Amino acid sequence: MSWIWNPDGDAPKPPVEDNMVQDPSDPTRKVTKKAANQPFLAYVQYKEKQEQEHQAWLQRNLEREEKLARGEEVGPAEEDPTAEQEVGLLGLLKFIVYLILVIVIAGKFFTGSFLWEYDGKWARLKTYWPESSGRLFSETYLATFDGSDPTKPLYLAIDGDVFDVSSNSRTYGPGGPYHHMVGVDAARSFGTGCFATHRTHDLRDLTDNELRGVQHWKTFFAEHKTYFKVGRVLHHPIDPKSPIPEHCDSKKEQTSHPTTGNSNPMHSKGNSETPNREEL
Repeated sequence: MSWIWNPDGDAPKPPVEDNMVQDPSDPTRKVTKKAANQPFLAYVQYKEKQEQEHQAWLQRNLEREEKLARGEEVGPAEEDPTAEQEVGLLGLLKFIVYLILVIVIAGKFFTGSFLWEYDGKWARLKTYWPESSGRLFSETYLATFDGSDPTKPLYLAIDGDVFDVSSNSRTYGPGGPYHHMVGVDAARSFGTGCFATHRTHDLRDLTDNELRGVQHWKTFFAEHKTYFKVGRVLHHPIDPKSPIPEHCDSKKEQTSHPTTGNSNPMHSKGNSETPNREEL
């Protein structure tokens, strides 16, 4: 029965005049000061203030020009306070630096690590400033980095490239399972798995799969997060008439060495020379 006492229903009441302001986009009407209109009203007020400051700057510039025309001394020209500043190269660099700082600090806060627990090759200083990646070794000099001298690092060579593997001395140092791989370029053994008899850089007569195996391990050492290339070894030319090293597995010798390039040469089945595989 409420419609009898209120036939007009619950129609919205007209807004109070005190809560109305002039519509900046239409001078013939007014709008309320409700929250939805505040951003637009604030922006219009900001633009009006900017225009007032700009006109004041123009007036000051005009007065300065008049003083110059009369020969009076004036100060330096004033820049327009309302002009939009271009970011420029310096501003862009500052933004990048601030962004990096935010990312680094956030990593420390969320993970306890400035690099978000990343521990790859690119987080190592030696990746960007290696000791010397253009150093040249003779075979005799390379042999002195086999761990026999504890004051020298451990160097392993594969297909001419020399890598510092000192960070894994338990594997490549004296007593380690792959100690026989340091101080020499044993590229052939990485393709054939014959670590006792193929400690040579001679790659003649290897199959395509075995050559891919050599390349696989060469890439492994080059991209490892703690191993670093320190130079190259200069080999004596191989006499083409010299005998080719025999395969340690007679069955593979008869079948043209069908080893898989992506397989692990350190873990070949049926190879009595192969030690148990450990993390390189």
